[in-house]
Amino acid sequence: MARFETRVTRRCEAAVITAYQELREIGTADPQAFNACTTLYRIHHPEASVTEARRLVAEWIDHHIIRQENTMALAGCGCGEDHA
Repeated sequence: MARFETRVTRRCEAAVITAYQELREIGTADPQAFNACTTLYRIHHPEASVTEARRLVAEWIDHHIIRQENTMALAGCGCGEDHA
């Protein structure tokens, strides 16, 4: 699996993609890694519904890991660089 190398301005997006990659690299099955990343997203955004979190996490994984695209054309959470 290629490592995520694109600069992502949304910290939660970068955290989700990094966590997914690292979980998969140590042998975590895809459903468990996906669920962990959904939980991680909701820690950053407790206001998000589970459905919204799953949709964004799935889009980010598809874009950055499955398709390995480096464009920033994705819709996101809108939190920007200032979100911790």
